[in-house]
Amino acid sequence: MSEQTEQTQSGVVIVGAGMAGVQTAVALREQGFRGPVTLLGAEPHQPYDRPPLSKAVLLGKAEDSAFDVDFEGLDVELRLGVEVTGLRAADRELDTEAGPVPYEVLVLATGAQPLTLPGSEGVPGVHLLRTLDDAARLRPVLAAAPETVVVGAGWIGAEFATAAREAGCAVTVVEAADRVLAGALPAEVAAPMTRWYEEAGAALLTGAKVASVEPGRVLLADGRELGAGAVVVGIGARPATRWLEGSGIELGPEGAVTADAYLRTSLPGVYAVGDCASFPSARYGTRLLVHHWDNALQGPRVVAANILMGAPAQVYDPVPYFWSEQFGRFVQYAGHHAGADELLWRGDPAEAAWSVCWLRAGALVAVLAVGRPRDLAQGRKLIETGAPVDPAKITDPAAPLKSALVG
Repeated sequence: MSEQTEQTQSGVVIVGAGMAGVQTAVALREQGFRGPVTLLGAEPHQPYDRPPLSKAVLLGKAEDSAFDVDFEGLDVELRLGVEVTGLRAADRELDTEAGPVPYEVLVLATGAQPLTLPGSEGVPGVHLLRTLDDAARLRPVLAAAPETVVVGAGWIGAEFATAAREAGCAVTVVEAADRVLAGALPAEVAAPMTRWYEEAGAALLTGAKVASVEPGRVLLADGRELGAGAVVVGIGARPATRWLEGSGIELGPEGAVTADAYLRTSLPGVYAVGDCASFPSARYGTRLLVHHWDNALQGPRVVAANILMGAPAQVYDPVPYFWSEQFGRFVQYAGHHAGADELLWRGDPAEAAWSVCWLRAGALVAVLAVGRPRDLAQGRKLIETGAPVDPAKITDPAAPLKSALVG
């Protein structure tokens, strides 16, 4: 064990008790770290998983989604209700409302926070959904089945609309862009998803900007007025990093911590993982900021390995992956399609199940699968290989995607 590794045995402090923070603590113990591990969570609740909040918890099918982790058994000091307000790198200390917290190695895992709709802050009936408390407040509202306006037709907006329709609410989805998923997918790929709203009984208004929100109604910029017993805002998220401004941690234009290929930050002994950090991808030749569950699961293993080694050991360059359950469909995506030079369809998007594949220089770089989980699983492995594929096999929905591998 190196001298630097021995020093890290004096303590790792992890800021953020979501998936990325919890998995970092677990990975440290699984990989043999024996020093003190302290996990700081801003919320008072036991650490919990977030995806169920917009599904089972919101609809009253589950009370919570706490992680099944024995922190005491792992000898992890879990400190809840501790909000970190600053970082003093020269002293290797964090500022919190409960006093300073020293660290030898620090892991930033603060996640992201939802964007608010300007002018809607504090208006009765307006909801965000990021925390367990948010879900607890919104659940009885939806159970009363009010007229509900969902602002945003991205991934999370579609999930909100799905839950509200399942709860029996009349739903109108308002999107400022001229189509759904405008920031996520090409127009031709998102187009088939537009009809899902109508099929689910949700009204969809695109090219519709919100002018103001008042109790009981939403006013659009074109003069239209929507009744709204509840307004649910799903317009994106921003890395929860404002508390790091002025700390010496390099932040990117979106506010994400600028991590290197080993998930180290610009300060010695400080790592960043999950939704709060971007990282360089050699696979895609660009820096990625991934706000999805799988990133918060995979990154901690690399952080733990690099902390244990006391020097860069593992590069983090995953094939990004996420899923979304909406309007009775299971949608999965793997890869990164920006920079692709060819788009190929597998199946008819008018049907219940279909996929889209993106190629760059003859190799698969991304796949979107609607109701075709095997395409996703096999496509993800093809992306990892970086090997050339046969376009004819790609476009044949009857052929296993793995059969497209050339050679």
